[in-house]
Amino acid sequence: MKKLFLPIVLMICFSPLTMQAQFGDLLNKAKKVLEKPGEELDISGGLKEALESGVNEAVTSLSTKDGYYASPYKVLIPDEAQKIISTVKKVPGFGNVEEDLIKKMNEAAEIAAKEATPIFVDAIRGMSFDDAKNILFGEENAATDYLEGQSRKSLYSKFLPVIQKSLDEVNAREYWNSVVSQYNKVPFVKKMNPALDDHVNEKALDGLFSLIEVKEKKIRTDIDQRTSPLLIDVFGQLDN
Repeated sequence: MKKLFLPIVLMICFSPLTMQAQFGDLLNKAKKVLEKPGEELDISGGLKEALESGVNEAVTSLSTKDGYYASPYKVLIPDEAQKIISTVKKVPGFGNVEEDLIKKMNEAAEIAAKEATPIFVDAIRGMSFDDAKNILFGEENAATDYLEGQSRKSLYSKFLPVIQKSLDEVNAREYWNSVVSQYNKVPFVKKMNPALDDHVNEKALDGLFSLIEVKEKKIRTDIDQRTSPLLIDVFGQLDN
């Protein structure tokens, strides 16, 4: 029973709805839960299920057609490329260069996002009870921070060849090379050739983790987001 007490207190403290409650109220809530004979809550299991749900929704959303392009996570032109764009768009035939390139970069990000789920699942399933305890005691985006710390490096490595291939599938790198080539023909300009690969990769990952964070906050605070008995049991304690 003692082993159950700490997780229950942490669960209660974690909720934005009870952060303003007095300490005595928190102890009373914990006591009520502890008085239920034989009840045990799979806290780490609940967090894992919540994260998998958030990940699946985020990946599905961003990997669809225009998933990035039509979202707040749209991949934009890298800052160092703006000078090139501003110059080349004045050349006949390149008037829409910025919008064309943005569409191609986001299409590449959407293709790459489909590769994310297995890496996320490995990171989630590797979560220990101590990880779960720290997440529950942390900020409202603590689970997303944990997930990013565990998986971003692997995701970057996995995404990069996919991003490169995807950029080529939509002719983005060839198109960008023609833009840069045109820019470098302008007299007296400093020759430039900023790569798109790393930029698209980093921004695609930024958008993915940002959307997962949104999903995490919803499942903590919105009862309707708890779509299984385990989620209801674990996160339902926050509402008592």
